[in-house]
Amino acid sequence: MHNINDFEFKQRKYLPVFPMATGKPTIYIEGYPYEDDEPMAATGFHAAQIVTFVDQLSRYFQIHEHIHIGVDTFIYYRENDLRKVVAPDVFVVLGVAKSPLRRSFYTWAEGAVPTTVFEFLSDSTGHQDRREKVGLYLRDIGVQEYFIHQPDMERAAEFRGWRRLSENIVEIQPDERGSLFSEALNLNFRWEVQEEQEVRLLRPYLPDGTPITTSAELQDLKEAAETRATELEVELERLRAQLADR
Repeated sequence: MHNINDFEFKQRKYLPVFPMATGKPTIYIEGYPYEDDEPMAATGFHAAQIVTFVDQLSRYFQIHEHIHIGVDTFIYYRENDLRKVVAPDVFVVLGVAKSPLRRSFYTWAEGAVPTTVFEFLSDSTGHQDRREKVGLYLRDIGVQEYFIHQPDMERAAEFRGWRRLSENIVEIQPDERGSLFSEALNLNFRWEVQEEQEVRLLRPYLPDGTPITTSAELQDLKEAAETRATELEVELERLRAQLADR
C-alpha cells in the first residue's frame, strides 16, 4: 500500500498531459440506440474485474475534470452510420469532460476518440478481441492503445496490448514482471490473483510501481492512519505525564 499524502503528490506528478477535445459533451443523439439485450458482464469473473478496475481508474483520474471513463457504453465512430458502433468493456478518453454522464459516446460530436480500450476475454468474444478488434480499434477508430486480459482462473492466463505508431500497429512488450506500460495513460498494468474471489484482476500501477488502490483499500488506509495517530497521541500523553511527575 502507500501513504495517502504521498500518493496524492504522485497522482499529480504522473497524470498524463493531453490536448483538450474539439467538440462538446453529448449525452444522447436521437436515432442512435444506446442499449441492447446483451448482459453487461459475461461472467462473475468479468463483473468482479470490471467493477474493481473501474473503481481504481475512477479514483486515480478523479482529480482531472477532462478524463472520461466509459463502461460497456456504445461508441459510435462514424456519423450517420449506425453500423459503426462498438461497446468495449472499459475505455478511457483523455481531453473530454468527465460529466455529464453519456448514454453513448459519439466521436464526431465530442471531437475525440477513446485513448485506451480494455477488453476482458470471454469464450463468446475472445476470438474477436484477439484479432478483429485490434485493427478495428487502433486503425479504424484511431484508438492509441488496446489491451486484452483473461480474468477467468479456469482459462489460461492471457494479457496482451497493442499500440498505434503512425500507420503501424505494434504489440507492447512486457517487462520482467509481466507488466505492460501504457504510454498514453502513463500507467503500468499487471494482473494479480485475488484469492478470495479466485479471479485474475488486472491492476493499474504508477510508473514507480505504486499500486492504485480501490476505494475499499483507501478506506483501510485511512482507518489505519487514524488508528496510528490515536496510538501516537496516547503515547505522547503518557510521556507528558511521566515528565510532569519528575
